[in-house]
Amino acid sequence: MSFRKLKNSPTQKERADFNRLLLEAIDETLSCLGESSKRATYRHLEAVFNIKQKEIPNNIDDFLRALESLFGLGAKILKIMFMKSLHAKVKVASEGASCEWVVPGMTFREYVELMKQHFEEASMYQEVGIFMDETKEQQICS
Repeated sequence: MSFRKLKNSPTQKERADFNRLLLEAIDETLSCLGESSKRATYRHLEAVFNIKQKEIPNNIDDFLRALESLFGLGAKILKIMFMKSLHAKVKVASEGASCEWVVPGMTFREYVELMKQHFEEASMYQEVGIFMDETKEQQICS
């Protein structure tokens, strides 16, 4: 059993931290295309689609439509890479949660929301407070 304290709700800082992790995951994935291609993608997103890099977390649907317009079927591969990177970052930030990163049939937007919820829940629990059965916690993630 773990002994954890539940906070009220995610803070503005925790939301900003998640957005930073999401932007890092996207940035690292786009880096796989090469630095000049990554910069060109960001410039195109801003010039053509009016999506600034720092505003991506608040405009996921527009960002995804822009990616599909820019990369066609390749956008699907990028979304998978974004999810893998985001999962690794949230897992590290929430100190080793054991959920699988693949959720069949889930869209990128749904996955981002799931990871955001997971990140916020993980940061709401602190050592001291409420008892939580770790085996039940593991079953939820399975």
